[in-house]
Amino acid sequence: MEVLSSRILIRPSDPEGSRRFYRDVLGLAVYREFGPPSDPGVVFFLGQGFLEVSAHSGGTGGRTDGDAHERVGGGAGGQAGDDRPERTAGIWLQVRDVRAEHERLAARGVRVLREPRQEPWGLIEMWIEDPDGTPIVLVEIPTDHPLRRDRRSL
Repeated sequence: MEVLSSRILIRPSDPEGSRRFYRDVLGLAVYREFGPPSDPGVVFFLGQGFLEVSAHSGGTGGRTDGDAHERVGGGAGGQAGDDRPERTAGIWLQVRDVRAEHERLAARGVRVLREPRQEPWGLIEMWIEDPDGTPIVLVEIPTDHPLRRDRRSL
């Protein structure tokens, strides 16, 4: 398989709230908008990929893609009294400075599920969630981590 491009698709319960979260709170740059101006789908740059936030699937004639939303889940799920399905997807974002992002996002009222800490595998991770409960892990790769070193001999 030769993958030429990739995109994460989310169908939030509150598309406008999610658009504001990804655009205004996380500060993701907009790649393009599509669909009706009153309820546009928005595609954000996401490193070398894209994140699409829309209420509608592109191939459904504009109807809400409820089946896809149910497969992905409407929230964290799995808790007593929670009728939302268990979450089966999440977003992983590598950033330069996790602790700086923690301060910035906490000041903006983002729910921090887990504060930054260095994991046994050496990465510094922090967990947040979007307005629908989609888990987002922010990852910093320390300068001495093997992912940062070129192990090839020259």
